[in-house]
Amino acid sequence: MTTHEIRYRIDGMDCGACAAKIETAVRRLADVAEADVNFASETLTVRHRGSADLPKAIEKIIRGLGFTIESKPPSKSLSLEIPAAPDSCCEGKLAQEENGHEHALRGAVDHSHGHDERPKQRAWWTSDKGRLTIAYGLALSMAWAAGQLLPQLEAWFFSAAMLIGLVPIARRAVMAARTGTPFSIEMLMSVAAVGAVIIGASEEAAAVVFLFLIGELLEGVAAGKARASIQSLTELVPKTALLEENGQTREVQAESLIVGSTILVRPGDRIPADGIVLSGESAIDEAPVTGESTPVRKGAGTAVFAGTINGEAVLRIRVTAAAEDNTIARVVKLVEQAQEAKAPTERFINRFASYYTPGVVVVAALVALVPPLFFDGSLSGWTYKGLAILLIGCPCALVISTPAAIAAALSSGARRGLLIKGGAVLERLRDVTAVALDKTGTLTAGKPRVTDVIAFGRSEAEVLRLAAALEMGSSHPLAKAILDRVADHEMEVPPVSNAKAIGGKGVSGLVEGVDTFFGSPQAAAAMVALSLDQSAKVTVLNEEGKTVSILVANGCIAGMLAMRDEPRADALSGLRALTASGIKTVMLTGDNRRAAEAIGRQLGIEVYAELLPEDKQRIVGELREKGFVVAKIGDGINDAPALAAADVGIAMGGGTDVALETADAAILHGRVGDIKQMIALSKKTMANIHQNVAIALGLKAIFLVTTIIGVTGLWPAILADTGATVLVTGNAMRLLRTKPDSKV
Repeated sequence: MTTHEIRYRIDGMDCGACAAKIETAVRRLADVAEADVNFASETLTVRHRGSADLPKAIEKIIRGLGFTIESKPPSKSLSLEIPAAPDSCCEGKLAQEENGHEHALRGAVDHSHGHDERPKQRAWWTSDKGRLTIAYGLALSMAWAAGQLLPQLEAWFFSAAMLIGLVPIARRAVMAARTGTPFSIEMLMSVAAVGAVIIGASEEAAAVVFLFLIGELLEGVAAGKARASIQSLTELVPKTALLEENGQTREVQAESLIVGSTILVRPGDRIPADGIVLSGESAIDEAPVTGESTPVRKGAGTAVFAGTINGEAVLRIRVTAAAEDNTIARVVKLVEQAQEAKAPTERFINRFASYYTPGVVVVAALVALVPPLFFDGSLSGWTYKGLAILLIGCPCALVISTPAAIAAALSSGARRGLLIKGGAVLERLRDVTAVALDKTGTLTAGKPRVTDVIAFGRSEAEVLRLAAALEMGSSHPLAKAILDRVADHEMEVPPVSNAKAIGGKGVSGLVEGVDTFFGSPQAAAAMVALSLDQSAKVTVLNEEGKTVSILVANGCIAGMLAMRDEPRADALSGLRALTASGIKTVMLTGDNRRAAEAIGRQLGIEVYAELLPEDKQRIVGELREKGFVVAKIGDGINDAPALAAADVGIAMGGGTDVALETADAAILHGRVGDIKQMIALSKKTMANIHQNVAIALGLKAIFLVTTIIGVTGLWPAILADTGATVLVTGNAMRLLRTKPDSKV
């Protein structure tokens, strides 16, 4: 049977228990196949069998439970595409790959919001709960004042004031009970308050209701701040842009930009859209999006992100993504989706909570009835204690202990360029004991660099200039390496005439009157005999995994250039950080053994070379069979099978679409050190969850004991729920301030 989907935004959820109530209620409706509530993003997704009356029924139930609801526009299926760094290449294809710049981060996500879809968080005193709390506080103050004037009617005054706060609570309790949640905090609160009035504790009952309302209000404020943490990323994108049309520029709304538009970005301005630089060169501060600590120089042909800051020169940029599809909007959506994936710890706590609350209700009933019936205890005294225990029975703090920490950790990671696809992945990262890394584009930068310039009878600068003149205009990766080296040294490249490429050998031409050839050692040796010393240098450089090209000028060997895809700047420190943590590291690469082992020696990592995709998958399996919990890091198509086979697959930021769709997590800016940072974030999150559970259960245990022995009563008991929830949420929010480990 065909199913349909409706999406709603729910306002007013303070904790995971609220989300559970909504799910339970909606799932009981006829024709509903599935209902999922994402507490972090305040959304309800309902899959149903096409009933026309269902939307009205859903809205009625949600409002009856005390929440506000509004429908969302139909969602569309999009993919998350993060423009790759310009140094990306596929594994083992370095010399041939010329489109490595186009690698993207893509994951199947469901996206339906632009920057302005989510309303800004309102001030607490303007919310329904805020107004109710203020009104109830005033009523309680009036009841106290009236009680001072007419002491004999004090109990009635407090009972009347209590109704202002209790009636909305009781209404929600009844609706929750009718829709499958009889042991809600509202029901426990209502029973405790009414029972307290019956046994003559109306003043305390009124105070407890006030504390409950304040607690709910604080929970809402804390939850709102937690949700705003990742949504604040959308504020990085400017609202306006300078659009260039027909040689003129005008200011327009950034959300109106379409793919293909040309925009101007001035120095110091934030870039309003994802795009490709058409002209200009500037240092771009990408820290808000990728967490990259130092500005990245971008020029024509390079990709830029929305929300990053242009440093020093005017840039002309061609827009490659509309506002609702830009990098930041998609990162936000990916994190929200990840928050829906429950961790094993969260599922266990939810199951435990479903037994915990009824168990506490039974204990409360036994405390209230057994002593008076069998041990001549005071009925009112023990009933009072039983009512206090009821307030301890709500699992709100316990239920929110895990998702609050996970939501904060996912948000914190995303702001640092660490995307983790859900709580289950975040939890699994903590246990990683072995890391298998790809070479090209993962351990290395993904593009060759000139490592050695050796001159024979000429200066090194002249060798570089002559070679660059022949390679000018070529898009070959090795040619780009030479031209980059020349640009770094600000050398002037002379013109070339009669230039021609010699297939499989090199390129020749006339440079400043010098007949010049630049190509492979074999082709050069066919023209001019290499000396023993020159041949020995070529051999040594080849053994170091370097590609050697020789320059011949006027029939003589003028020099040679060696190039290699060098390790990333932080590769060595990143690997050392992993090793220092007791994590085994290995390199799995399809590259030739000589080049792989040269990089392996430089980085001090065990090497497996010349591997096919199935070989990488097999080695990951062998590591798991030996008892390792394996994380596989890669960026190429041939990494996808191994990424899927590993306990955790992590894609580097410049990775291919297939690798990033298969992976469980992604490192946006390709720092090897971020692998350790991701594992460290997982460990901090799990420690935070354990602290939260201890706070939630510890406070309840303390108040349970002190209530039974008569030390505490009704109003302190409410702190075991609302107080613990606020503490747990606040503790989880500490993860938002997690800083990168300076040792990595």
